[in-house]
Parts: sequence; C-alpha cells; structure tokens
Amino acid sequence: KEENNEWTDKLLMDPLADMTTDADDAPSSWSYAEFAQTYPNVNNIGIATIKTASADLLAQVAIAHTPVSDIDWERAFLFCVFGAVYLGAFQYWYQVNIFKKVFDVDKFTSQSWGDKLKDTEGLKSLFAQTALDLTVLTFIYLPTFYVFKAGVFSGSADPAVWLSSGLDSYTTNFSKDEFDLVRVWAPAD
Repeated sequence: KEENNEWTDKLLMDPLADMTTDADDAPSSWSYAEFAQTYPNVNNIGIATIKTASADLLAQVAIAHTPVSDIDWERAFLFCVFGAVYLGAFQYWYQVNIFKKVFDVDKFTSQSWGDKLKDTEGLKSLFAQTALDLTVLTFIYLPTFYVFKAGVFSGSADPAVWLSSGLDSYTTNFSKDEFDLVRVWAPAD
C-alpha cells in the first residue's frame, strides 16, 4: 500500500511518470494490453493524439470535401498537438490522478446501479466531481480550445495573436458556451 501511495504521488507530480521503467520490467514480447497497463499515460496520449488528428482529417476531407492533396497540414498538426497536450496528457492526469486523490471513485464506480442510488455520500461525491469537471471545462478547456482554434484559423503564425484572439473568442462566447456545457455535460458526467 505504501509503494502505491508513492507511485500515485509521483504521478500527481509528473503526468508522464509512467514513461520510465526498469528494463527488467519490460515484457519479453509486445502486447498492447501490457503496454496500456504499463504505460497508461503514454497510451492515453497516443489515443487522444490519433483520435483528434483523425477527427480533423475527417472534417477536412469528408465534411469540407477538401481534396487529399489540399489538406491543411498545419491545421492537422495543431489538432495533433491539442489532442496530445490537452486531451491526452492534461485531461488524463486530472481525471485519473486528481479525481482518485480527491474522491473515492473506485468504491462508487464498482457498485451496482441499485447500490449507487442508495449511496448518499457517493452521490454527493459524484455531484462534486461533476462540478469540478465543469469548472475545469469552463476555465481551462474552453480557453485552451479557443487559443488552439485561433492558431488554426487566425492566419497568423504568431502565438501572441492566437492567445489574444482565442481569449477574445472565449470571452465573447462565454455565456453560450457555459449554457451548452452545463446542458450537455452535467447530465453526461
């Protein structure tokens, strides 16, 4: 138990902590399941990066009908970076490590639906988790999203322009975005 607490504390301080391992711990033959269990952060970053890049490529080719030869690779790269940094590294870190540290998620999630509905403390914790998630979505995700979006669509290669334009869009759209966040994610969380 003590070793597990040290490992959890290490992950809280370093979201990429599972990227290093002793050579003796490496499996003799490659298995995706073993890789995902041994390197959950790296696995999540990879999945989020591929998923986000694929979604952008799909949007460009299938929705916007952009010929493959005209794909905007700078835009695709920015979506890759957003997927890796925000969705892969940050979101995994806070949802897995912070939630486990602040809330007793394992106890509640392992219960049957009937037991969950009777678990008053667990339901209060679920409400608090949803409130924390909505707070992070409001004050971290949305500004980050708008800055990345400005990087894609502003026509400028200057990150200062992305930041200024992105934060302006965040402020302008705040009321509508907040309404949509609560309307979609409060019941979904």
